[in-house]
Amino acid sequence: MLKNYFETATGTGVLSTADATGRVNAALYGKPHLVEDDTVAFIMADRLSRSNLESNPSACYLFRETGVGYRGKRLYLTKTGEESDEKAIAALRRRTRHDDHDEQESTSRLVYFRVDKVLPLVGGEQES
Repeated sequence: MLKNYFETATGTGVLSTADATGRVNAALYGKPHLVEDDTVAFIMADRLSRSNLESNPSACYLFRETGVGYRGKRLYLTKTGEESDEKAIAALRRRTRHDDHDEQESTSRLVYFRVDKVLPLVGGEQES
């Protein structure tokens, strides 16, 4: 279900995390990489979002589709692991970097999440 959706949908994604004290952060992120039916992954630089996940494994990913009003999905996530295998990260990367981000690329991690709940962008009824 999610795989088909994210393969065809275009739009903007935001990943929200919070630290151990509840201080919230939101950052623009591309579409998640679908690993299994209930597992997604994001390529994350060593910045605030990833740092927050060290003390609080919960996150929410909001995706709003382009040009169709308020259609999209909210994924409620729990971090399950991460890896720093550069080949695995390069294989999943959807676009190449055009500017000089050598330091960011060397600190990128592939961070895995269990999908706990999927909701539409607007409304509260859980999708099956």
